[in-house]
Amino acid sequence: MDIDFNKNEDHNKLLLSDLKKRLAQVKLGGGKARLEKHRAKGKMTARERLDYLLDPDKKNIEIGAFAGDGMYEEHGGCPSGGTVIKIGYVGGKQCIAVANDATVKAGAWFPITGKKNLRAQEIAIENRLPIIYLVDSAGVYLPMQDEIFPDKEHFGRIFRNNAIMSSMGIIQIAAVMGSCVAGGAYLPIMSDEALIVDKTGSIFLAGSYLVKAAIGENIDNETLGGASTHCEISGVTDYKAKDDKDALDTIKNIVDKIGDFDKAGYSRTKAKKPKENPEDLYGLLPDSRSEQYDMLEIIKRLVDGSEFEQYKKGHGKTILTGYARIDGWAVGIVANQRKVVKTAKGEMQFGGVIYSDSADKATRFIANCNQKKIPLVFLQDVTGFMVGSKSEHGGIIKDGAKMVNAVSNSVVPKFTVVIGNSYGAGNYAMCGKAYDPRLIVAWPSAELAVMSGNSAAKVLLQIETASLKKKGEKITPEKERELFDKIKSRYDDQISPYYAAARIWTDAVIDPMDTRTWISMGIEAANHAPIEKQFNMGVLQV
Repeated sequence: MDIDFNKNEDHNKLLLSDLKKRLAQVKLGGGKARLEKHRAKGKMTARERLDYLLDPDKKNIEIGAFAGDGMYEEHGGCPSGGTVIKIGYVGGKQCIAVANDATVKAGAWFPITGKKNLRAQEIAIENRLPIIYLVDSAGVYLPMQDEIFPDKEHFGRIFRNNAIMSSMGIIQIAAVMGSCVAGGAYLPIMSDEALIVDKTGSIFLAGSYLVKAAIGENIDNETLGGASTHCEISGVTDYKAKDDKDALDTIKNIVDKIGDFDKAGYSRTKAKKPKENPEDLYGLLPDSRSEQYDMLEIIKRLVDGSEFEQYKKGHGKTILTGYARIDGWAVGIVANQRKVVKTAKGEMQFGGVIYSDSADKATRFIANCNQKKIPLVFLQDVTGFMVGSKSEHGGIIKDGAKMVNAVSNSVVPKFTVVIGNSYGAGNYAMCGKAYDPRLIVAWPSAELAVMSGNSAAKVLLQIETASLKKKGEKITPEKERELFDKIKSRYDDQISPYYAAARIWTDAVIDPMDTRTWISMGIEAANHAPIEKQFNMGVLQV
């Protein structure tokens, strides 16, 4: 191994160490004291509930672990969006499970909580995946009610989705394991089957204090909406559990009886490990986002047997396209080549930039994968489309539009891994969040923004200095450097993969070693949903 490999490895393993520290902090929810207080009530924590529910001998993946990271500090923060979401297995059946974390503001819903729960339902809808809700929430966080209550993508959309999912035949099971109040009471009751835990679970549109204030009635919460009330008097819930484990065991028994599902029929053979050592990924990926490297070597560490059959290998070289298998699943890979390449005409092209020939090649490949019913995997390290008179005269906008069209209209499931840069329109063409990837994850090395921090800071600096000069201020070289550093620092925070994950622009920041697991479980989920429409790119300027 050379010195650059070792330097890269040290850098990327430090990033991985930082990821693990951040995840460890997130898993504390509202903090150790609140976790212990929660357990003292005879209740399991959100993560303990999911650990007990999901098969321990099978892998699971967590969606939105960093949701809310660094947000709402003036309100005390909202770790993991106050909700834990995992895709895993219950009795061997793949499901998605959502658990409110009552140690975070009593499980109250912040704006990001709503967005995260809607993401869970979106995954269930797209993949026809059974969804399990473990409810323990005080309802909307009132100080921010205007940002969570009335709009289309707010709290109420959850219940609309409950109804739509029921009509689609998507199985929904809910267990009320703590508070379930006001509008939130509709979620479990709009599910197919509802459980409630005796003495700790409660469901009502208004609690005892509000009932007293509204109509003058004196009543305690247990009599108003406890397990006995709803299982024996109102008939609102279907099962009464003696404690959390009993409720989770009941869910396991219900899931155990679910019949098989119609399959999309994606090709899968016996899985093989990559021949090339996946651990090499840490040394192959440069420590700087501006450095060049061979994306083909990254692909060899991700695919079965390190076998990658390239499509149009000698053409459009700044995008790699080809067929492979990941954990046995057939995939079509679209990846940004990050090294400088030479065209057949002897011209040099920059790595990470999409040229007209690359865009055309990717468009054709995406169409082929749709024709063959092969899921698509996008590996992003892109700075954008090529600019300048030669590219403009050659029709780069038209060719880029064709690629975006193909990505937009693709009917096979898409999965996106942001390895490095994800800038500007390159993010769109390479299936960013706006283009409906079934799952989108980022490595700790990722950067998501309109442009790099350095480029953006230079542009913003020009604007800032021009404004100050108009006000009569003298801008010395020292002052200009100070302004640049301040602007770049602020911008660098915004291009961090954690900034994106906090806002659910990606589903997770992951260890590169876990990439195969995410893609494999994602395709397995997608296999629950047969394709219902034909691939059609509509009107296209060729």
